[in-house]
Amino acid sequence: MNVELFYTEGCSRCAAAREGLKAAALEAVPDTTWREIDAIKELDYAVELGVLTLPAVAINGALVFSSLPTPAQLARELQQRLDLERPDGD
Repeated sequence: MNVELFYTEGCSRCAAAREGLKAAALEAVPDTTWREIDAIKELDYAVELGVLTLPAVAINGALVFSSLPTPAQLARELQQRLDLERPDGD
């Protein structure tokens, strides 16, 4: 699972959320690939995904949270996606 956190330098909400969201993602799905993307430096990619506010979170190349999720919301979303990938429960 690929998780991307879109942020900008100087965004206090972004900075405060980073570690909690990353920890929640890795706890929910340990083999998660975590990437932090400066939306200014990768503006074209952010626009392509539809990022309008920051912080925002994309999962597997699709914008899932257009505003800041809680760590629990992110973990729940990742777990649901993992369950869909493995419907037999393996």
